[in-house]
Amino acid sequence: MKKLFKFLLILLAVILAAAVIYLLYVILSYDRIPDRQALAPRNPQEVAASAGTDREYTVVTQNIGFGAYTDDFTFFMDGGTQSWAASPQSVTDCVNEAAQQVSLAKPDFVLFQEVDFDSTRSYHIDQQELLRAAFPQSAEVSAVNYHSAFLMYPFTQPHGSSNSSMVTFSNVAVTSALRRSLPISTGFSRFLDLDRCYTVSRIPVENGRELVLYNVHLSAYGGSDEIRAAQMNMLFSDMLEEYRAGNYCVCGGDFNHDFTGDSTQQLNGSETAEFGWAQPFPIDMLPKGLIRCTDYTCGEQRPTCRNCDIPYEEGNFTIIVDGFIVSDNVTVTYLENVQTGFTYSDHNPVVMRFTLNPV
Repeated sequence: MKKLFKFLLILLAVILAAAVIYLLYVILSYDRIPDRQALAPRNPQEVAASAGTDREYTVVTQNIGFGAYTDDFTFFMDGGTQSWAASPQSVTDCVNEAAQQVSLAKPDFVLFQEVDFDSTRSYHIDQQELLRAAFPQSAEVSAVNYHSAFLMYPFTQPHGSSNSSMVTFSNVAVTSALRRSLPISTGFSRFLDLDRCYTVSRIPVENGRELVLYNVHLSAYGGSDEIRAAQMNMLFSDMLEEYRAGNYCVCGGDFNHDFTGDSTQQLNGSETAEFGWAQPFPIDMLPKGLIRCTDYTCGEQRPTCRNCDIPYEEGNFTIIVDGFIVSDNVTVTYLENVQTGFTYSDHNPVVMRFTLNPV
């Protein structure tokens, strides 16, 4: 009995030591990306020098879900079981399919979120390079959204380290770009929250104004009401400042809110399941001069996201979390939540056409 007791004590000491070492690793490796980080646009010679008020433009937003979300993928943080994509080939196929689907809209601007590079969960495949190959003649702005320490959970297949970026493509030259760090949790909870940002790409317009293009991915897991409000206020204040300066604002991406405010009810009927990340969009916080785009051309709400606790099939919980906000000097002429059956991502693309109002 003494030997057994001694063995158990040693085993417990080893486990505790490992836990302390891992905790120290997480704390010491934590590093928030500083705010207002300048980004270097890549402008091929083929891109137009400036935008005009005499033509219609098409913009698409697409969260590619780090190339993991085939329709049968379930994610452990959503109540599912999987922490990695099925295989390297599956990652490549999903990212390429996302690029092909977006290309069907013949976009002038594309906003991609959750684009992995050197991440355990996506087999260290550089998804930025895959997308770059699909849009070789477009200007490009890339920014790291979040980078996280090696997550040891789930124990059967640890999620590992994650490096996720946001990529913007433009058929018009981008003169400058900026990464804005969004407010996130403070205190010890910051080690459990992911870094978040939006990017600001400045595009010259022939009338001397600028089209300011925002690519956004707001918090989902771990976000409190205060953090959600702080993120929205920061984004809206930034856009409002540009609008008051006479510029055109187009903001698109994954807002991680019920974007219409009632899509949970509209899309799921009597569905009573509530998910913490699916809070209604705070329309009362949106300042005058900025417009949330929900006037869908088809006349009805169609989902942009599924919950990934179970494999997708029609009738599962879906919601609208992706979309666009524009300043009121931008006229929206077409808006569609494209339906893909969630075959390559847990998000569907949103296509918007717009014109810039003459001054």
